[in-house]
Amino acid sequence: MNRRDCRTGSGGLFFCRNRKFKSKKWQLSVFLLTFAYYKPIFTKVEKAMPINCIGILTSGGDAPGMNAAIRAVTRSAIFSGIQVKGIYRGYRGLLTNEIVEFKTQNVSNIIQMGGTILKTARCTEFRTEEGRKQAYENMRAAGIDALVVIGGDGSLTGARIFANEFNIPIIGLPGTIDNDLYGTDTTIGYDTALNTIMECVDKIRDTATSHERLFFIEVMGRDAGFLALNGAIAAGAEAAIIPEISTEVDQLEQLINNGFRKSKNSSIVLVAESPVTGGAMALAERVKNEYPQYEVRVSILGHLQRGGSPTAHDRILASRMGAAAIDALLEDQRNVMIGVANDEIVYVPFTKAIKKDKPINRELLDTLRRLSI
Repeated sequence: MNRRDCRTGSGGLFFCRNRKFKSKKWQLSVFLLTFAYYKPIFTKVEKAMPINCIGILTSGGDAPGMNAAIRAVTRSAIFSGIQVKGIYRGYRGLLTNEIVEFKTQNVSNIIQMGGTILKTARCTEFRTEEGRKQAYENMRAAGIDALVVIGGDGSLTGARIFANEFNIPIIGLPGTIDNDLYGTDTTIGYDTALNTIMECVDKIRDTATSHERLFFIEVMGRDAGFLALNGAIAAGAEAAIIPEISTEVDQLEQLINNGFRKSKNSSIVLVAESPVTGGAMALAERVKNEYPQYEVRVSILGHLQRGGSPTAHDRILASRMGAAAIDALLEDQRNVMIGVANDEIVYVPFTKAIKKDKPINRELLDTLRRLSI
């Protein structure tokens, strides 16, 4: 037999045109030799396990719009034929087996509510290997194949570790008022918190104007100044002191030297609560010691920023992201956070969302400076 007598079929099997080589014995020999040579072709490829049931939990600090996200995930999953189980009190609920089946009626009339109907709690046990192993065993015993985790940086860090240790498909939704997760233009709860800050500053300005005082208003944002900066622009404040530039300049000294009260009978400065900035109380103490001519007052908004009915923007954002979480699972995505970039849904790997710092828009700093004269 020469090369002209044979051709190669799909998968590398040889087929002969010459009839004298078509005996069953010869064909079996060729098959066995070919199988040995091309064994990887015949190796069965493992397919992703089908997802029949998902678990959903909220973790870390609550944010307005989390309930809208819970509603969207639940209803989108049921629409796609997937069973849903709500896990109460975050990762702690996985350890204590606080797992309840969710139907569409469980998420009725919650889109307008702040907080989270699933509750949230810190869980130090989940930070240990033993704790995560127990959580996994409870999850599997409940028949849960995948998780949707709604939360911020710490919540998604826990999700990434859990997913890697036990090979679990997990999709994250960015639920935090700080807006500090990389890869998404905005996070669930940020818009509502920003509007709350604006309303509070508007009220404080009435008092600041009446008494001709300098007010330092502390807002949330331990590692990010998005709330302080954008809140200052929205409320017409004179300045924002944020952690992103605290190592570059003395923001308080710069503020005083610029003569911020030349043409105004009141001044409002928003301060991110970050230890980098020192917070509003530390800045007020500095003014008292270094610039005693100014009468200073401090207002710390605190947990006011977390509460309240979510804005239309947060409700729509949470609904889009919740539906996209189910789409991602159906597409065999795992270990990704759902984000929105240029009004388009994107999948952001946990490693990027958590480890990369979200940059502040420097143009907004310049805008605030120019408008505060």
